[in-house]
Amino acid sequence: MPLIWGRDMLLDIRNIEVRYGKVTVVKYISLQVMDGDIVTLLGANGAGKTTVLKTISGLKQPNSGEIWFSNRRIDKMQPWNIVRLGIGHVPEMRGLFRNMTTEDNLMMGAYSRKDREKEKRKLEEVYRYFPILEERRKQKAFSMSGGEQQMVAIGRALMSNPRLLLLDEPSIGLSPVMVDEIVSIIATIQRQGISTLVVEQNAAIALKLANRGYVMENGKIVLSGTNNELLMDDGVRRAYLGG
Repeated sequence: MPLIWGRDMLLDIRNIEVRYGKVTVVKYISLQVMDGDIVTLLGANGAGKTTVLKTISGLKQPNSGEIWFSNRRIDKMQPWNIVRLGIGHVPEMRGLFRNMTTEDNLMMGAYSRKDREKEKRKLEEVYRYFPILEERRKQKAFSMSGGEQQMVAIGRALMSNPRLLLLDEPSIGLSPVMVDEIVSIIATIQRQGISTLVVEQNAAIALKLANRGYVMENGKIVLSGTNNELLMDDGVRRAYLGG
């Protein structure tokens, strides 16, 4: 497996193109996530960011190019098998089952696991990350705040025991206080050995959270670097930071 900075490459996207009908929305992009990274993919609405995450998780197949995860090619695999390999996806707007309880939503993330004892331990771990969810475990998802729903969505993905977490706009619709809490939780998850690829429009939040990033415009990667390099880039500052 290739090495960068002395760490294993976990996710390797190689020159993928993705189309919807005749419209090309992802134009031959490449990006990498190393083991232990938090990587952000920045860009405006319509840049193709969400399509990249859907393509990684198997909800959309690329028209060309390759996706490798943990030294295994996954771009022809079905979504449920990609989950089993260790990729958890938290979609934009969370995708919860609104009329199901918190705990039932969380357990949906463990559908592929057969060991009930491990399921129980994982649920206890999720409740340690999100103590409020244990208090609300019998509450219906639709009645929870936006921040609590985001916690449920992240917790559901964690129930599959991922090595890589895909987060699509985790700050959307949340108060500043709740955004800070979600950022802190993601950092805690990283310390437990889970890598993260975060799609965000809010560059200030994303670059605070990530150690590396890519900027996407009109389906293409136009810039990449460490978080500090992107923070200092005049184009990034003008377009995303108001500087």
